[in-house]
Amino acid sequence: MADGLTVETTFGRRFLAFIAGAGMAAAAFLTIQHFYNANFPVSIFEGSFCDISAFFNCNSSAFSKIAHFQGVPMGWPGLFLGVLVCLGALFPSKAFEKTLRALMLLNILGVIALLVYSIFFLKSLCLLCTGYYLFSFLAFFLFWRYGLKGVPVPSFKQLVVFAALFLAGAYGFHLYYKAQQDAQLGGVAARAVKEYYSLEKSPLPSFVSPFMVVQSTDRFEDAPIRMIVYSDFLCPDCLFLSEQLIRLKIDFAGKLNVAFQFFPLDKCNEVVAQKSGLHPGACDLSYIAAYDPSKFVPIHDEIFAHQQEARDPQWRLELARKYGVEAALTDQTTKDLVHRIMATGAEYEKTSETFAHGVRSTPTLIVNNRMIIGTLPYPQLKAIFESLAEEGAKTGDRRFLENWVDFRPAKKK
Repeated sequence: MADGLTVETTFGRRFLAFIAGAGMAAAAFLTIQHFYNANFPVSIFEGSFCDISAFFNCNSSAFSKIAHFQGVPMGWPGLFLGVLVCLGALFPSKAFEKTLRALMLLNILGVIALLVYSIFFLKSLCLLCTGYYLFSFLAFFLFWRYGLKGVPVPSFKQLVVFAALFLAGAYGFHLYYKAQQDAQLGGVAARAVKEYYSLEKSPLPSFVSPFMVVQSTDRFEDAPIRMIVYSDFLCPDCLFLSEQLIRLKIDFAGKLNVAFQFFPLDKCNEVVAQKSGLHPGACDLSYIAAYDPSKFVPIHDEIFAHQQEARDPQWRLELARKYGVEAALTDQTTKDLVHRIMATGAEYEKTSETFAHGVRSTPTLIVNNRMIIGTLPYPQLKAIFESLAEEGAKTGDRRFLENWVDFRPAKKK
């Protein structure tokens, strides 16, 4: 006779409980892995993944304010609970099942809260997180449909042990997070600089966008640090980069030029037609920002400050009215200019077998004639910029290099 989910029950129920726990643990582990890959890549050649559309992407959650607490990734509680469910299926007891039943109730409440936050505040959904949500709902259903009946009173002793183990793991993650931060400032940053200089030179686009996010000199070519940014206003990674540029503009005042090369992954983009539906509305935002060059910077800043709202067509219309650029959406001259800028992405050699041209995603950076696809942590990007600024200071306006090797024998004392 089957009385519970894991005790005095059938093999089938225990197996389902184990599958639910294993699914929770696996999905949580992948979210933790993605969190570190996105925030602490060890190389400029590594990047994050899972950006399917403006709604289905994991980078929004990886870079969000709740991605971690004091360095403890949000996936750690899920991984811990998933492992406990697996252990409960392998080593069943009535006390263990009651404790797990209570924990599954708390877990599902947390899942619902995160789901609401993702959909209504981040306006995106991470596929890895979704996997955890689905297995959590399965575990909750199993424990409350087939678990031991009655009020789920957990074992106090077990809760104390589990809490101690959970906090010990959380402290370990906290230390690891701090170590990752320190590594970004040291060896990893140095490695990023070395890898940057190992890249082949890339030419500037035939037409450099006149829309400057940061401008230190009248001519783009005159700044020690020159960055072309192929960007999309609705791209989560582009938002991450725009926040970095706010800091870089201060740290490298007078040394940095950044040209915003419109590259919306929307229906107007023929360079990467495969991604033409990735960010609906990005083309309209590009037209709005490009219509009046004198208003580009404030419009650029406002869009990125309200990226989630910018996906709403009504918000875009109100933005255009606010800045008096309603005609942007129908002005052919503006559209031709944006398309001319966008078309320069086809000038670069292939960087993937899937796409015909080198610029295939956003952000793509051309930093002093070297291409970086994706995003880098701030310490790595700053280290590259520092090297370029130092290089510019040494070579600057000098017309020649002079140095003498002293080959004369040392004088005898």
